[in-house]
Amino acid sequence: MILIAIGANLPDKTGNTPLETCEAAAAAICAIPGLGFVAQSPWYRSRAIPVSSQPDYCNGMIRMTGAIDPALLLRHLQEIETRFGRERSVPNAARTLDLDIIDMAGMIRATPDPVLPHPRAHLRAFVLRPLLDVSPAWRHPVLRQNVTTLLAELPPQDIEPWHDEPGENGD
Repeated sequence: MILIAIGANLPDKTGNTPLETCEAAAAAICAIPGLGFVAQSPWYRSRAIPVSSQPDYCNGMIRMTGAIDPALLLRHLQEIETRFGRERSVPNAARTLDLDIIDMAGMIRATPDPVLPHPRAHLRAFVLRPLLDVSPAWRHPVLRQNVTTLLAELPPQDIEPWHDEPGENGD
């Protein structure tokens, strides 16, 4: 089981909305050689963490299957981010696309990149809520807690199902 978080809060270089970018990124992930699609979460709207004046994020999760080296998967994901105009500047900056490997079959890996499981996944509702949709029995490989418990123990974080706001879909 491979869990990949998808997020965006800026239009891409062609003007696609964050939702459109996330949907296209999910399709691009499904096209990575050696991977097979299992499930995709609904999209969620969340506030930036740490709190800032950034636009809200569109977030989701895709569950894949397959055998791929973690570094190779990371390289594929970074190529997809670049294709959608991702620019790496300061940490936690607004972005056109963010793809993170959350877990790969329970692998625990401190170095080299990617670190697995994702080191902050258990702290973010925008990761855990869509993860619950695609893998409700998932347990954090290090903390050994299930996704429901991790989500319940979080401090309040703004996350809700994605609904287009007026003007987002050309209205």
